[in-house]
Amino acid sequence: MIDVVKAYEEEFEQLVKLYEKHTQDNSLRNRAVASIIVSGNRVIGLNTLKGIDVKSKTREDGVVIIDVNIEDNVIMPIPVHLCTGFLEKRGEQLLRFNYYIGNNVKIKFKSHCILTKIEKLHHKMISDIYVGKNSSLIYEDEHFHDENGGIFVETITYAKLDKNAFFQNKFSATKTRIGKINVLMDLELSDSAKADLESKIYGKLTDEINIQEILRLNGEHASGIAKSTIFATDLTKAHVINEAYGNAPYTKGHIECNEVVKGENVSVSTVPILKVVNEKSELTHEASVGRIKQDQLDILMSKGLSEEEATSIIINGLIG
Repeated sequence: MIDVVKAYEEEFEQLVKLYEKHTQDNSLRNRAVASIIVSGNRVIGLNTLKGIDVKSKTREDGVVIIDVNIEDNVIMPIPVHLCTGFLEKRGEQLLRFNYYIGNNVKIKFKSHCILTKIEKLHHKMISDIYVGKNSSLIYEDEHFHDENGGIFVETITYAKLDKNAFFQNKFSATKTRIGKINVLMDLELSDSAKADLESKIYGKLTDEINIQEILRLNGEHASGIAKSTIFATDLTKAHVINEAYGNAPYTKGHIECNEVVKGENVSVSTVPILKVVNEKSELTHEASVGRIKQDQLDILMSKGLSEEEATSIIINGLIG
């Protein structure tokens, strides 16, 4: 069992049970797995392994500051697990993560944000990430929200990739309602650095989705991909901005947005921004907006499924 802050054992147990229910994963109880558990405005559980240092504090204004430092040459075969939850009905959760990834590191983070059984919440997470030379960081972030739509999430990521670094960020919010969500990913890439950004969000009812992904290709031979996939149904509003800046020679960037809609009152838009500062940079983009095919719905509904169930199956298939 990981180290649990005294007086918060019951809160820890509640959050872990919610985590296991939604993720079908019991890693938070495994001593061999590095993990960080945040509830409300405090870190209540922590398990660190050799080469990983985590420090946290809660400021007077309620902001939780969490510093995660990974030493040079650390190779972590098992992902570090991060669970962020909120157990009150209403409130505000403000988190600030500072990640320092040393040189020659290979590490993966699996982050789950559990915001269920909530009436009204503002959740804001800002992450500042530095990835050292020749290092690889994979960060997967999955969200579970309450179905009443009363949650407003802001997830903001600033990342700097040093020479020959690799950073992959996968953001997913497809299994529950969203409420309102703003996603910003802003990356700066040095020489020969590579980045892979991917966001997948499923909007229902009156959900609002805003995504902005930015690739700043500042070093020679830097390359990056930013891809967003939005499934918008009912009265969902979605707006996506994908940007790529070729600021150095021999850089390559590709941005892509795919939006699948169902419903007469859906409102979606996508804006690609490409700016070549150096003539030896190569930037490309593609975008598509399409509807769920009616014949696919008809086939599934003929098997006894409701239209909502059939839609979910088709979307889940597209999510992969």
